[in-house]
Amino acid sequence: MIGRPGSKLKRAEDEPTAGGAFYELTLFVSGASALSARAIATARQLCDLNLGDGYHLAVVDVHGDPAALAGRSVVAVPTLVRNRPRPERKVVGDLSDTAKVLLALEIPVAGGPDAK
Repeated sequence: MIGRPGSKLKRAEDEPTAGGAFYELTLFVSGASALSARAIATARQLCDLNLGDGYHLAVVDVHGDPAALAGRSVVAVPTLVRNRPRPERKVVGDLSDTAKVLLALEIPVAGGPDAK
């Protein structure tokens, strides 16, 4: 797994975001392709802009760690999974439409009506 540079793994009960929740996300990618690099950059930017320090993003390269897929119901990559807060939410495919990604993962938009 690859974490954000300088980040440490936090638990759901650690510091919440301004909105009150701490987010744990996992991004599944395959290899060092351009699609994987774009998905990683987009996911990090999306989290940084909308969650600040209230998240942990783990990046899993399924090519290098196929066992990480066990029991995860991931059938395609890239897949971005919101593990916490529960319930789990997933977005499969291109993450470029960030408004749809935020909506699907139920992440509040920075500066939006749900942001505090």
